[in-house]
Amino acid sequence: MELIDLTLIWIVIIGFGVFMYVFMDGFDLGVGILFPFAGSDEHRDVMMNSVAPVWDGNETWLILGGAGLLAAFPLIYAVFLPALYIGVFLMLAGLIFRGVAFEFRFKAEPHKRRRWDIAFFGGSLVAAFAQGAVVGAYIQGFEVEGFSYVGGAFDWLTPFTVMTGLGLVAGYTLLGATWLIMKTEGDLQTLAYRIAGRMVLAVLFVFLLVSLWTAVAHPHILERWLEHAAVLWIFPTLSLLAGVWLWRGLGRRAEGTPFIATLALFLLAYLGLLISMWPYAVPPHHTFWDAASSPDSQLFTLIGLLFVIPIILAYTAWTYWVFRGKVRIGEGYH
Repeated sequence: MELIDLTLIWIVIIGFGVFMYVFMDGFDLGVGILFPFAGSDEHRDVMMNSVAPVWDGNETWLILGGAGLLAAFPLIYAVFLPALYIGVFLMLAGLIFRGVAFEFRFKAEPHKRRRWDIAFFGGSLVAAFAQGAVVGAYIQGFEVEGFSYVGGAFDWLTPFTVMTGLGLVAGYTLLGATWLIMKTEGDLQTLAYRIAGRMVLAVLFVFLLVSLWTAVAHPHILERWLEHAAVLWIFPTLSLLAGVWLWRGLGRRAEGTPFIATLALFLLAYLGLLISMWPYAVPPHHTFWDAASSPDSQLFTLIGLLFVIPIILAYTAWTYWVFRGKVRIGEGYH
């Protein structure tokens, strides 16, 4: 098999893994961000129980994407880790804090739960912001010489990456609210409807702002958009339609439609990002083919991964099926 074929296969696999992580871990990060807005400890119990059976399995996709990236494109690490070390550390620290909060909150005495509520919220917020900032850093590019990063430790932190970080926080909050609409009822569901209605406008505004800022700050991306305008126009059009679909679903008090429409918004934004940055692994100079490992290494790891992915998909589907339905006060995983 030719190198280009293996590289394309790996791009698809890693792209799929990253999207699955954003989709599946995004809503439980969103639930954590919404934690302070719950009206009572009972509502916070329900919120945590709605994601407790699946949150650790969701993060399997992060491990798969990271390990696959190291195996197939090791040279990306030579740039990304030095450039994004602090951002990645913040993301992992946030995930650790919320993971510990999952396990200890239900075991803590009632008067000591507050600290774990803060850990769950703070970890979710920091992880979501760090992920958005990392995406923004990828869009703005890296200062490299050859395949060595020569910029500073805080070059990734700019007004643009702060905006993309806050934008992903808003997106995950919307995803978490629409998840709670599906999984809860009563006052908590009413709260989720209200928050989701506000976040729709915030997310659409962020999408527009990121697009305009990217076009102004990065002429090579604007040039690509103009060059392929006949094809790329479909993404903002479909995003607007998905936003209308989401808004109407919330207005009709539909339970499943808002979550599906939010996933559609995320998918469209993700595909738009990939097409805008293609084929650069380390923008603005190095492509995925520049960063690819040897064909033998790619093939060796690919064989194992093709066995693992169906198992992960089957386990994930089974878990969501077993824990389907509403979560109510006094019921749940713990």
